[in-house]
Amino acid sequence: WLSHIIFAAVASPNMAGNITLNSPGLDVDVANLERQESLDLSIDSGHCAFMVLSTALVQFMTPGLALFYGGIGGSRSMVSVSFQSFVCLGIVFMIWIAFGFSMTFGEPLLSINGYHIIGNPTTFWMLSNISIYKPFVRAGKLIAPGFPGTVYAAYQGMFAVITPALISGSFQDRLRIGPYLVFLTFWLIFVYCPIGFWNWGGGWMAQIGAYDFAGGLVVHVSAGFASCAACKFLGQRRAPEDHHLFVKTPHNIPLTLLGTAMLWLGWFGFNGGSALGSGGLAGIAFLNTQAAASSGMMTWMLIDWYVQGKPKLMGACGGAICGMVVITPGAGYMQTSMGVLSGIIGSVVCYNAVPFVEWLGIDDAVDSTPVHGMGGFLGALLIGVLSDPSECGAVATAPDWCANPGTATRSLRMLGIQALCATVSATWSMTVTFLILKTLNCINMAPILSTYEEQNMARDNEQHGEEAYSPFPFHDGVAQFPKELRMEEKGEYSSSEEDETTEIDKEMSVPLMSPRHER
Repeated sequence: WLSHIIFAAVASPNMAGNITLNSPGLDVDVANLERQESLDLSIDSGHCAFMVLSTALVQFMTPGLALFYGGIGGSRSMVSVSFQSFVCLGIVFMIWIAFGFSMTFGEPLLSINGYHIIGNPTTFWMLSNISIYKPFVRAGKLIAPGFPGTVYAAYQGMFAVITPALISGSFQDRLRIGPYLVFLTFWLIFVYCPIGFWNWGGGWMAQIGAYDFAGGLVVHVSAGFASCAACKFLGQRRAPEDHHLFVKTPHNIPLTLLGTAMLWLGWFGFNGGSALGSGGLAGIAFLNTQAAASSGMMTWMLIDWYVQGKPKLMGACGGAICGMVVITPGAGYMQTSMGVLSGIIGSVVCYNAVPFVEWLGIDDAVDSTPVHGMGGFLGALLIGVLSDPSECGAVATAPDWCANPGTATRSLRMLGIQALCATVSATWSMTVTFLILKTLNCINMAPILSTYEEQNMARDNEQHGEEAYSPFPFHDGVAQFPKELRMEEKGEYSSSEEDETTEIDKEMSVPLMSPRHER
């Protein structure tokens, strides 16, 4: 084969045309090589540096999400909630390396009437056949020019990491870590990878003309509606007494603020990096991200001020996140004025979606369903309404002010395509999530925790042997101040090693379970 390839490469066109290659499939290989020769496979240091930075920013979002969800949840569940988000950096990326990337961006394994349905997990098994020094090429087509294929795989892997993490906080106290890891594996295989392939891997959604710039459908719709199905299946959180109500109250608002800041910073790599290179497209996506977050934050805060009589810091955090969720699918297709409008519309819709989800009897601990699910769905629809006009549809004649010439433009047809794909994505995610949990429950791998005592076993100390807010050094079931400090305060310091429990010990001891923990 090598001799034939060399001969075909150096021979004149007439001589090469007379050659008959008997080896099956060799002519296809030669044709692929010839096509690749016409591609620009150079590496641009600016694009490469920009994508490496964007990858790091998106990776930074997952620890930020852990803090964001941890502050919203209960104080006795912060370790478990944060752990379920943070562990995705480990297990999800391992699956991504093995076959997740190939299932999402590989060649089609199953097609129906020419529409690609499933990606091939063996095309880039263990990230093989991906160039370290050349851009990512699939089936002779240049997918991401200007930076190495390995960087592209790493960047897309960070999207895969954070998507199931968005689900984790919603079913707080209702799924232990072991069943969660099993659920995580199956969800990535049967939900994220197929939806990612349909949109970004050249699947049927991309073939019919759907657009998702940075993950409105692939990330937010899939995760948000999976949260809805998971919370509905696992039931509500239980209070210690039957006549008590479980109130959704954040236990550490400054921690949630810190998580919001980390997510906001990372979102610039999330949306801006989806331009797959530094330049004007990355700039408009970056600007739209900030514009939508700002308008979303102010809108949510003003609604809180009007409805509850006071502006809320939690509302400001939620509004900023909501604005960035809504702008994500269309960040690279619209003008900044439309980005501002997206944030306003998104906050109004998601604010009202929160009580609607509660009215449905769905106990979503972190409001992933109304913010990520419905916000991502809304953002996908807004591409058909707020993206650039039809004059930006042709690259050759598009004005300079167009955000992304030759791609999405607003029209009824675009709105219909986006609505169809958003509905299919949401339905697929909910259905498969429910079936995964139902299957795990039937084989007793993920039992439903229906009582307070059972749910208590999924909290921090009972499940991990760790607490976010550990008491003072304790002895015999009570927390005690060190004896030396007590005696110094009393002016009775002694080097005696007596280990007796005095009246001072009893007065200064407190129960391990404080009223704050009970709440």
